[in-house]
Parts: sequence; C-alpha cells; structure tokens
Amino acid sequence: MQGKRGFLICIEGIDGCGKTTHAHLLVENLRKNGYEAFYTTEPTLGKIGNFIRRYLLERQKRSPSIIEALLFAADRVEHAEKIIKPALKQGKIVVSDRYVYSSLAYQGAAGLDLNWIWTLNKWIVQPDLALLIDIPPEEALQRIKRKKSVMETLENQKKVREIYLKFVEDGKLVKVDGDRSINKVATEILNVVLSRLKKD
Repeated sequence: MQGKRGFLICIEGIDGCGKTTHAHLLVENLRKNGYEAFYTTEPTLGKIGNFIRRYLLERQKRSPSIIEALLFAADRVEHAEKIIKPALKQGKIVVSDRYVYSSLAYQGAAGLDLNWIWTLNKWIVQPDLALLIDIPPEEALQRIKRKKSVMETLENQKKVREIYLKFVEDGKLVKVDGDRSINKVATEILNVVLSRLKKD
C-alpha cells in the first residue's frame, strides 16, 4: 500500500456481539496477508475517552443523550485527527472497534435526531467500509460476563440493533452474521475486506 491512501474500516454492533475479538482478528489476518494494519477503538484511550468511561458508561443512571452525543463526537474528532488521519496518510489500514455508527445507533435509539448526530460528526474521516456484526440482543447480553454498562439493557440493545439494521438496508453497513463460530465469522469478515481492498 506504499504511495496510496490507507483504508478505514469500522466494526460495529451491539454490546457483546464480538466486535473487539473480530477487530483484533481482522488486524492479525490482514497482517498475514501482507497489509500494514492496526487496531484502534472508541471510546479512545485518550483523556476524553477515559472521561466517557467514567462519566457516562460506569454510572448507575444514564446521562442525557445530548451529552453522550457531544462527548462521543469530541472523542471521535480527536481520534480522527491524532490517530486515523496520520495512519491513512502513511497508507495503513485502520480497523476501528466502533466509530460514528455507534453514536447514530445508541444516541439515535435514545431519541436523538440522526441528522443532528451526523452534523456533529461531519468533521471526521468517513469509513471506507463499515461492518455490522449482527446477533440477537438476548444472545449478546448472555455473552457479557463483566459488569454491564448503563447502556447494556435488553430494551436498549433491541432499539440499537433496529437502527443498525436500517443502515444495512440503506447500504451504509455490511452485515455479517455473528451468531456462528468465531472462525466462520472471522473468515467472512476477512473475505469481505479483502474483496473491497482489491477493488480499491
């Protein structure tokens, strides 16, 4: 990928769908195929991202969705400027564990206008490929062994999934069935990504 712009992939889905596992596996598999790829995540590990974890995700009661959207957008702009853009300029493949569609799905499910959320995020780098790892919310919540965050309720996850699936219908997200073995899911994700990379 020397001499050309890199490629931004985001992995999306409800909590417990396997995003983090498959984002790491994708990076590993891309490297095996000769690509320079690396993993990144949202919320980021920076000051804003760490504040989000403490202030939004680890509290007993959910914050107003407007505050969530603003903080996630701020973290994402910093993410794009400090990590994603420099990597793309170097021709790298960036695999982001969550990105803008998480804000649209989660804050959209909380009642915020999707167009307003898009406007908040208009300064970021748009993903070249966005994947949705789709599994039933009931199954996803059973997979979460740690203490669940304030957003990880069955009712909320059902609403979030509905918005994700609408983006699939609109052609913005590519759906991958996550309710299968890790190897089968990872293989499909790699095949989808390699197919897109070869086209570009």
